[in-house]
Amino acid sequence: MSRGATPEVPLSRLPYVDGVLSAQQVADTAAAIAAMQEPWGAVPWTTGEHVDIWNHVEAAMAMLVGGQVEAAERAYAWIPTMQRADGSWPMKIVGGVPDDERGEVNMSAYFAVGLWHHWLVRRDIRFVERYWPSVRAGLDFVVSLQEPFGGIRWTPEDDFCLLTGNSSIYHSLRAGVALADLMDDPQPEWELAGGRLGHAVRTHPDRFADKSNYSMDWYYPVLGGPVRGDAARELLARRWDDFVVPGLGIHCVDTNPWVTGAETCELAMALDVLGDSDSSRRALTLLAEMQHLREDDGRYWTGWVYTDPTRPAPDDEPRDVHWPHEHTTYTAAAVVLAVDALGETYGHATPGSGIMRGTSLAPHFDEIALECDCPSAERVSGRS
Repeated sequence: MSRGATPEVPLSRLPYVDGVLSAQQVADTAAAIAAMQEPWGAVPWTTGEHVDIWNHVEAAMAMLVGGQVEAAERAYAWIPTMQRADGSWPMKIVGGVPDDERGEVNMSAYFAVGLWHHWLVRRDIRFVERYWPSVRAGLDFVVSLQEPFGGIRWTPEDDFCLLTGNSSIYHSLRAGVALADLMDDPQPEWELAGGRLGHAVRTHPDRFADKSNYSMDWYYPVLGGPVRGDAARELLARRWDDFVVPGLGIHCVDTNPWVTGAETCELAMALDVLGDSDSSRRALTLLAEMQHLREDDGRYWTGWVYTDPTRPAPDDEPRDVHWPHEHTTYTAAAVVLAVDALGETYGHATPGSGIMRGTSLAPHFDEIALECDCPSAERVSGRS
């Protein structure tokens, strides 16, 4: 699949955001992702780099939204070929071979989101039936690693939990329960795990490994769904000035003058989750401002290192340059999905546009059978 290839669905059905990206530009970006796909279906971070299942699924979702249906479905067909007997996937895969054998929970959960998204867009029940056993095994593996306080360990070998990953797992569990309902295959243990997990993210963020210098730990509790409403607005307001650089995008980490496209688009989608007009306008601004990372052929640079007088650059560290010197599939995918989400308000969207907003997912989970022994757990569980 070459860049600029004609999408397999009419342009009139592709998403766009007026004044930011046209349907043709979205199609070009989806084709650019497909151009980096490996022959067996895997989508690496960039040509010659490694593959992880989470970013691979995100790329498949974007290709589907952008009209690259065959490439997206080849991507999904490859996923079960790498799944192990315990339901997990290797953390890193290079050239079709595992490079890091650890089973990472967030990656092992995210197939559920991709499969539900495919259902929303294509309404192909046979496709869902084909991959449901793989999704079910992956989520069974994930919930088996839940700690008493509600967090889920990063891997079977590591004894800590990550806030960003756990927030995304909450989203995956809601997609998984929606699929279970569609398949008439109830999974009550996932619902229990989801309730405990949501409680942990909302009430015990200090119990997760400290990654607070990363912007993802700031916005992912909103994007993944555990933190909602006014609490979500307050959370995003708390560190807005630490991470958002007007005119450029948002920092990946709060210590460096480096803005990244994927994180900027994810924050835009987190703002879209809030559902109010002010947040929606800010989301639109972020999406528009990060377009300085776009190439004419639809590819996206990962990020931009900018000059900041308050952060003098070492002599050997250039400023006002793209860094790393690469175009990444995960950045392009985040752009396409953000366009689809915001297209509902500012242009045109596909039937999968609410996947991050969660409008079609299973309801938010009840906090029952909590095991964290905090006062709020006692009230919820009726033990006080």
